[in-house]
Amino acid sequence: MAKRIGIITAGGDSPGLNAAIRGVGKAAVACGMEVIGFRDGFRGLAEDSRLRLDRRALAGILTTGGTVLGTGRDKPHRMEIDGHVRDMSGVIARNYRTNKLDALVCIGGGGTQKNALRLIEKGLNVITLPKTIDNDIALTDATIGFDTALGIATEAIDRLHSTAHSHHRIIIAEVMGHRAGWLAVGAGIAGGADVILIPEIPYDVKEVAAAIRRRSSHGSNFSIVAVAEGAMSEHDAAEFESAARRKANAKTKTERQRAKTELTVLAARHSGNTLRLSKQLEELTHLEARVTILGYVQRGGTPSAGDRLLATRLGTMCVELINEKVFGVMVAARGDSAKPVPIAEVAGRIKLVPPNHAWIESARRVGTSLGD
Repeated sequence: MAKRIGIITAGGDSPGLNAAIRGVGKAAVACGMEVIGFRDGFRGLAEDSRLRLDRRALAGILTTGGTVLGTGRDKPHRMEIDGHVRDMSGVIARNYRTNKLDALVCIGGGGTQKNALRLIEKGLNVITLPKTIDNDIALTDATIGFDTALGIATEAIDRLHSTAHSHHRIIIAEVMGHRAGWLAVGAGIAGGADVILIPEIPYDVKEVAAAIRRRSSHGSNFSIVAVAEGAMSEHDAAEFESAARRKANAKTKTERQRAKTELTVLAARHSGNTLRLSKQLEELTHLEARVTILGYVQRGGTPSAGDRLLATRLGTMCVELINEKVFGVMVAARGDSAKPVPIAEVAGRIKLVPPNHAWIESARRVGTSLGD
């Protein structure tokens, strides 16, 4: 049986991280294990910055947002140390062994899964838990943080209805989601948005404007548009796809760098897209439009009951797997249970919203425009 395990939280912060730390920690302590938390993600492992997570340290954190361990986006193989970027994977492996760890639990999103895989290749016993408000990690039904963020975004759209109705405006609510639109679709449907725009379905701004004008002709003097930050027009999506294809098919380093630079320029141009969309809709509909960008408010606050349950369920299953010496896996949500899936099958993959997903079909049936 394992005697000592380490825990880190990496990537962006997310509601439910403390609940996950508590779930792993209390189950491990109950099994007689010692639990060590490393501060600020993988950097804490590299710098051996740690604290003991005993019963007292784990008490009272279930309902608090953020993470008591801190987090960071440092990569083990590319970490800035004293102004220089270094590969710290070997140092992390050495600190793992110096601390006599039997396993390392990494709680994080897609980037964390890839970084965990690198540590597995260094010989570490690693288990991960899926965390992100974007809900875009492959092979898991749900991710820690999504349920809370969905509730926050939905409440925001609910509140925007009254001001939109009072001022006869188009209100555009931008929610997080660079590559996947789960948050925008879920909050848009739950909040009764009239238009939902997501990265997976490139939109035609003229179709969006037409949907808003149809509402006006039927007597509705306002419209709510829920848009994911990564949503793109058909034209922009085609340009991105073309540049990405050139990068993938590049035969020389020069060709690859040129395509990479083009993608960087396109990404910079996409910044502020929601504000441009607002101006376009004003011109096409002759209605006043206002933008609300929810931003980091979606990540904060008290985790929902759903996220506390999920974090506790996955955390306790994680300890069970450690006791069974099952490593190199992510603890994935499967209905009301959990299942270990190989991290190698998760790393580098994204769970996108399928065009025929039940949520998309439901949105269309209630008359919501997807912009296509």
